[in-house]
Amino acid sequence: MRLTAADEKLEDMSDRPKIEVIDRRKIKAEEEKESGAAAQAAPAEKPAAPAQSGPGPGPRLVVNEAAREASGREAEERESAQAAEERLAEELPLGPTAEEGRKSKAAYDASAQRIEDLIRAQNPAVGAQPPVGFEHLVQQFYLSAMLQMGADTQEGQRPRVDIMGARATIDLLGVLAEKTKGNLSATEDRMLQSVLFELRMAFLELSSMVTAPNVPPAPKGRD
Repeated sequence: MRLTAADEKLEDMSDRPKIEVIDRRKIKAEEEKESGAAAQAAPAEKPAAPAQSGPGPGPRLVVNEAAREASGREAEERESAQAAEERLAEELPLGPTAEEGRKSKAAYDASAQRIEDLIRAQNPAVGAQPPVGFEHLVQQFYLSAMLQMGADTQEGQRPRVDIMGARATIDLLGVLAEKTKGNLSATEDRMLQSVLFELRMAFLELSSMVTAPNVPPAPKGRD
């Protein structure tokens, strides 16, 4: 069979490798589509907060160590006082009932009145005793503390001082002031505070004399 020129040309083309034509526009469109879908699926990243090298410009809390220690000591003292009060409450016997208290007061008043009538019968010049009030209680504490600090010492005599007893009496008067706070008249409160101030200042002066170092006498001059 004789091949024509056209047939030979076709045969030559069939032996050559085939060339695949790729449409870049289609591939680019598919890539953009996939990129958009991935961007929608991924969560948006938040910008990182700038690192702070030091405290911000806002107000700063300054802790006072001394105030914190004082507050801690006060809390410990309150807890200690509360624990002591609880122990005292457990040790104390049961108090009298209201009826027992009323009867004992009536019997006491009657007995005191009989003693007063007896004294007045023996000494007609003695008048009726005034009722005891809050001012008498404060005066009693005041006299006790002053005597304990040697206020009754005669001139030329060595004072006899019970400084620890005086301290206890003054502290008792301070407890009275604390427990009656808000329940006193203006006159009673002023009197109580004045007495406390005077006693504390007297105690301060006395304690300074007691704790002062002994000063040696000056050497005598040579004749």
